[in-house]
Amino acid sequence: MSEPGAPAAGDKAPRLQDRVLRGLHWGRLQEPLGFIKVLEWLFAIFAFGSCGSFSGETGATVKCDGSGMTVINIQFGYPFRLYQIPFGMPNCEDEAEAHILYLVGDFSAPAEFFVTLGVFSFLYSMAALVLYLRFHSLYTENTKLPFIDFCVTICFAFFWLVAAAAWGKGLSDVKAATRPSTLISAMGVCQGDEVLCSAGTTPAFGLANISVLFGFLNFLLWAGNCWFVLRETPWLRPPAPRDSAAEQGAIDKQ
Repeated sequence: MSEPGAPAAGDKAPRLQDRVLRGLHWGRLQEPLGFIKVLEWLFAIFAFGSCGSFSGETGATVKCDGSGMTVINIQFGYPFRLYQIPFGMPNCEDEAEAHILYLVGDFSAPAEFFVTLGVFSFLYSMAALVLYLRFHSLYTENTKLPFIDFCVTICFAFFWLVAAAAWGKGLSDVKAATRPSTLISAMGVCQGDEVLCSAGTTPAFGLANISVLFGFLNFLLWAGNCWFVLRETPWLRPPAPRDSAAEQGAIDKQ
C-alpha cells in the first residue's frame, strides 16, 4: 500500500509534463530567432505535405467510327513515376481488347528529394526550437552550439534553393507529360482518319504549385535566419559583462 499523501503512479506523467512545459520560456518566441524557427517548422510541414499528398487525374476521349465513345481516365501522383502508370488504348479496327500503354517520364528524384528535405527541416527545426526555449542557457553558454546551428542553417538554405528549383523544373515536366494533348499524340489509334480523339480531364496542379512556392519560401526563411544565428556565435556575440563584485573580491585578495 502506498503511504498517505504519496503521489499516485498515474500522476507522475502529468506532473512531468507540467514541469517540462513550465520550463519552456515562451517569451523567446517573440525574439527573431525563436519566431523564425517556428516559421521554419510550419513551412516545412506545408512544403512536404503539399508535395507528398498531391494526386492528379488526366484523360482523353476516343470515338471510333461507327462505335461508342471511350473515356480514358488516368490517376497519377507522388512520387511521379509516370512510366509505371498504365492506361488502356482502345482498338478501333477489330474491336479487340485495348492495348496497354504507359505514361512517359520518371520525376521521382526531385520530388522525393524535396519531401525528404522537408521532413528533415521539420525535425531539425523542432529540435532546435525545443533547445532554444527549454535550454537557452546551454545555447548561450556553449559556443559550439550556435556555431553548429549556423553551419546547419547555411546547409539547409542551400539545399532548399536546390530542391525548390529542381522540383519546380520537375513539376513543369510532369505537367507536360500529363497533358491530354500528350496522351492523344502518344496513342497510335488517334492517328487514323476515322477516329476522333479529344481532350478529357485536365489535371489541376494547384497543390503542387503551392509546394514549389513553399520551397522557395523555406529558402528565404533559412537564408534570412543565417544572420540571426550568426549573431549568437562568438564572432558577433557581444562579450558578457564582468561581475564587478567578483572583480572587487579579486582585488581585495591581492
